[in-house]
Amino acid sequence: MSKTPTLRLDRLLANLGYGSRREMQALAKYGRITFDGEPMKDADKHVPLTRDLPDHLHLDGKPIDPPPGIALMLHKPLGTTCSHKEAGPLVYDLLPTRWRMRDPAISTIGRLDKDTSGLLLLTDDGGLLHRVISPKNHVAKRYRVTLDRPLRGDEAETFAAGGLMLDGETKPLLPAVMETLSPTEALLTLTEGRYHQVRRMFAAMGNHVTALHRESMGGLDLPADLEPGTWRLMSDADLAAIFA
Repeated sequence: MSKTPTLRLDRLLANLGYGSRREMQALAKYGRITFDGEPMKDADKHVPLTRDLPDHLHLDGKPIDPPPGIALMLHKPLGTTCSHKEAGPLVYDLLPTRWRMRDPAISTIGRLDKDTSGLLLLTDDGGLLHRVISPKNHVAKRYRVTLDRPLRGDEAETFAAGGLMLDGETKPLLPAVMETLSPTEALLTLTEGRYHQVRRMFAAMGNHVTALHRESMGGLDLPADLEPGTWRLMSDADLAAIFA
């Protein structure tokens, strides 16, 4: 049975972006940090890094943010970028401001381009990130695609066969599944994540993608009640669904 890891109180809160370790020591001294309702005036004391820690550890009467090992799903809106550094609206701007100071940092699991909306996962758990994006795990991603011109009719067969070559590449694509919804709309399911892959696949078929929305990753669907620009923490069931 593994032992629950612990971390000094001042270091934990500093790593969560609440301020410097010196500032956390001052907050503790004045009784503003409590554990199960009791003031923790010794900032050197270690606390257990359990998932339910926010239920016990409060700052100014409010639960602390989740400890390291966080995973969340976000409904990425159009016009936001999956980057820490690029100009313009970023997906990280949709999270609490202090989360930019977390250590380890929160990163997106893969990317959606600026003009793509839908399900986006974020985590500070490197192991989880690599499990999801690893080609050997074949986590499928389903996209709703809107096209500029009507489908010509052979796209599903071409994509399913595998072997389609994208412009500028030397390795053929793996098979992908397409379901036609209307003459100009389809669902496309991939197990790869190449640069602008969906757009380039339809470009190779002589068409242009005008709207792109990711609906699911693995067995995890974008919740119907998760509005664009909003996020929620993922449960164990959500995480398991990715690999179902």
